[in-house]
Amino acid sequence: MNEEVKVNSKYASGQLAKAFVTALAHEDSATRRRAEQRIRRWESVISGMEDGSLDIGSRTPVKGLPAWVTPEVVRGGFATGNAAAGGPLADDERQLARRLGLDDRNRRELFDHHLTDAGLRELHSRLDSGRYDIVQPEEAALLVVAWLLRAGDRNGALDVLEAIGPFAGRLRFLPRPGKAPTDSSLVCRETVGEVTERLKAKRSNIDVARMNEAVSVWNPFADELLGHWLRTVRNGRVLAEIPEGWREDGAELLARYSTLARKHELCGKHRRPRENIAILRTSLEKVLAGRPPSRLLQRSVDAMVAKRGTPGSAEHAALREGQAALAARPTHHALAQAVAARLDDLPQDAGVPSVDAFVAPVIDGDVRTEIPESVRRIVENCLEASVGTLVERGVIPSAEVLAQLVPQLVASTTALSYPDPALRGLMAAVYRAFRNRRSLLLLNLEHQVRMSELPWVKAVGKHRRRADRAATQNARATLVQLGELTLRGFPGSIVPNPMVAEFDALARRAELRVPFVEELAADIFMGTFTSKFLDAAQLAGDLLEDSLYDRYYGIDYAAVLRLGKGFDRLCRQRTKDVRGWSVAANGTVIEQAQILTTHNLAALVDPIGVDPADGWDGLARRAFGVTCRLVRRVQGNPRPLRTVKDAAYAWRQTVFFLALCGLKEQFAVVAWMQDELDRQPAPTVRRLDPVLAGLRHVLAGGDLDDPNPHRRRFLGWTLGKHWMTT
Repeated sequence: MNEEVKVNSKYASGQLAKAFVTALAHEDSATRRRAEQRIRRWESVISGMEDGSLDIGSRTPVKGLPAWVTPEVVRGGFATGNAAAGGPLADDERQLARRLGLDDRNRRELFDHHLTDAGLRELHSRLDSGRYDIVQPEEAALLVVAWLLRAGDRNGALDVLEAIGPFAGRLRFLPRPGKAPTDSSLVCRETVGEVTERLKAKRSNIDVARMNEAVSVWNPFADELLGHWLRTVRNGRVLAEIPEGWREDGAELLARYSTLARKHELCGKHRRPRENIAILRTSLEKVLAGRPPSRLLQRSVDAMVAKRGTPGSAEHAALREGQAALAARPTHHALAQAVAARLDDLPQDAGVPSVDAFVAPVIDGDVRTEIPESVRRIVENCLEASVGTLVERGVIPSAEVLAQLVPQLVASTTALSYPDPALRGLMAAVYRAFRNRRSLLLLNLEHQVRMSELPWVKAVGKHRRRADRAATQNARATLVQLGELTLRGFPGSIVPNPMVAEFDALARRAELRVPFVEELAADIFMGTFTSKFLDAAQLAGDLLEDSLYDRYYGIDYAAVLRLGKGFDRLCRQRTKDVRGWSVAANGTVIEQAQILTTHNLAALVDPIGVDPADGWDGLARRAFGVTCRLVRRVQGNPRPLRTVKDAAYAWRQTVFFLALCGLKEQFAVVAWMQDELDRQPAPTVRRLDPVLAGLRHVLAGGDLDDPNPHRRRFLGWTLGKHWMTT
């Protein structure tokens, strides 16, 4: 067994073990169920590797399935052996089969029906109305066949059928029912239906419920008990006399207590022996049984009167009225259910243009209750607006979430090359579905399957027109917009791989050759980089040679620009020739690649042309703020290394943005950074002192190649314990 296979097998076994632990020990039942599903998938991975039905690391990892079939993929890029578009018939397929009088367990019969005249008419109707949904790319195949036949391209349709026909009984090639297409420039993070479900599933706060029970049930009962004992007081002494009917009334109180205790179980204060209400109750039980009361009875009665006044007095009544009014206010849980009810009558598969009406205050008589911020934030997720608006409002909180929403915007841009409106809409839907295809673990520098390799996409390629100037400009403008949103909205955050894929697609559409590079996983890295990493490093060298950035990180960009090959070796040399395979060793090499390439920052600046409205110095300040926030989380963190790595990413972006500033701005920003550190109350942030000292040293003309604990080059990965955690 070669080293790569050993590493893959060890990784898969480790993931299976983690899933077992979660399935057995996690307190949340839903999390346990998800872990059980992961167990089954990892068992499929391991058994497939053992019996040879899976070839992990290949573009065709599942024996018998071509590369264009979307595989089910688990963490790390491992295929399970199942096809994402496979499995038993879905509910809509079974319903359609029954309506057509077909076997509702036989996908092949549905496939064959849609090649008849009646079936093609159904497909043409869906094409023209746009009322379909494509979840897996395969679900567009028969729609493409129908379009090709209508366009007179019989050969193209036959090519598609020849490719997909052998899998007609195994994979779904039909679209799902869907709604008519909407404005592609507007997106929403969640549909109304998804938000409604989240609101309905919102649990009540047990502490609030316990407090409300205490205020509405047990406080009034305690007042009754106290009033009952006060009937026996003479000259300040409890049980000085027992008035007529007192015992009978006491028996009724105890009977009611039993009923209340069975019905209201959240608040346990009345059961605690040393609590006043418990002392009054148990003393009453004892006296009615002919035994002496608790020795603490007198003290409890005196204390309750002294603290709140005598029940029925103005002072006591005012206190209880205030408490009752507070308890009567709707809880966050109740308000969430009220908002969910407001959303129930809306279409559940789309967003809303405004959420104001749904988060308006709840009015009950004269009581007006504002919707809490936690509920408002959930509702805002179904706001349908431009991505820029959603970023500004905080609905999109991270670059990762932005990357999830961007494909809808990019899809319409990349599909403009199809002149037929029906085909344009279909190809946009295929693009969105293809972007949900999870990446495979690939070895030997193989590349992921491209959308153009799908047989039905390849077949309509001849029906595309060459990009005209307007389409190219539109793609470039979209690319600049998304680049600015990513940098301005989330400075200090690494560009996530899904966003890199969108940048790459738009650059191709804009006819720009830009080497965007992905973030590589250290736990499955095999030590080599594709040629585009060197291209990206050389692009960065054109921008940053002899800048603050290359001086801080000790880069000889002149040598990088002369390099014809050997990028892997250069990265290892910069780690002081770290040897052997380990996650940490891999991480140090990958980090050097990110430093040399700037991980797409240089590409966004030139040739893309991103120019932030608040200036590079503004982005440098904000990225430094992210760095400080992350460093504050290091102290007391049981697993601090991930936080340290994220802080190092943020710091690298800080240095990059600063390198694009003029010298005067650089000195001003560095002085501001020092002031910010001096104002920080958290001592953890002072760990950035040597980092900032190193930057000042480089700005003054020095270098950081000589070890000096007072002046540091901030890197995230290390083989031993990181200096920032000590």
